[in-house]
Amino acid sequence: MNLLEEKIGTMVAIKNVLFATDFSDVSEAALPYVAALSLRYGSTVHVVHVLPDAVLLRPGAPDPVMFGSIYEQAHSVAQEKIQQLAKRLKGFPHKTYVRHGQVLDVVKQIVEEQQIDLLVLGTHGRTGLGKLLMGSVAEQIFRHANCPVLTVGPRVPVTEKVRESRHDRDLPHVQVKFGNILYATDFKPDAVEGSSYAVSLASEFNAHLTLLHVIDDFGEDLHEQPGPIETALVKLEELVPDREGLRYAPEFVAEYGSPGELILKIADEYEADLIILGVRPTSSSSAATHFGRSVAHKVVAGANCPVLTIRR
Repeated sequence: MNLLEEKIGTMVAIKNVLFATDFSDVSEAALPYVAALSLRYGSTVHVVHVLPDAVLLRPGAPDPVMFGSIYEQAHSVAQEKIQQLAKRLKGFPHKTYVRHGQVLDVVKQIVEEQQIDLLVLGTHGRTGLGKLLMGSVAEQIFRHANCPVLTVGPRVPVTEKVRESRHDRDLPHVQVKFGNILYATDFKPDAVEGSSYAVSLASEFNAHLTLLHVIDDFGEDLHEQPGPIETALVKLEELVPDREGLRYAPEFVAEYGSPGELILKIADEYEADLIILGVRPTSSSSAATHFGRSVAHKVVAGANCPVLTIRR
């Protein structure tokens, strides 16, 4: 087995899942995936709520005593809500955190401290100021977090919850299935890591796996042989050299078009339950200025399924 095959064949281990929440319905939509993945992989669930500095600001300039009172009240309310959430995780190994500061900084700190393997969050996909996991903050997180990020966007249907007993304890269990996984790649350096994740998840969930490359540069070599489509298909097949652990033979798709639009189109056609993408970090901690140009943001905001992003 060569180095490429060895790296692609590595199975994903998810020992620690971090759930970032602002206690909104948007965050609630992501919780079933936290529960399902924790049950599947035996993960410890870490739950964090961040009180951004903006939450503590009010019109005017409060004196230190008033500022302290505002902070204590906000912290107390958040602590109460996170304890309520912890009760719903009865039976799961879990830890909770209420911290204040810059959301991205806090999340990155916990990812490092707790050796987080996967971060899960919900977003409504819009930009602007306000709640913790609005689109701009969500994109900051999935572009800068040092672990893969599963983002549940605004178009993802709410998953029905069921309850079952396990080890004599009631657990909030959910019906989450990744029956069809779509991995979209532009063949940048993250392609091998992304395909490794896709193959591992497809093997774990006995899923159909589709690998997609979108050619957005039509160039002048359309009539060369082999053409861009044939070349892309060969590269896609090379990303899955070992298919022994897959129940179904993977499919390979290469098409011309706009990446964001075509990824969503193929995801709908193949009824994808999960989309996997590689993302580039931005040059600054603020991603809001990149909205409208970000393929990842368009996919997260428009997908009917969760999107797993892997930072390059």
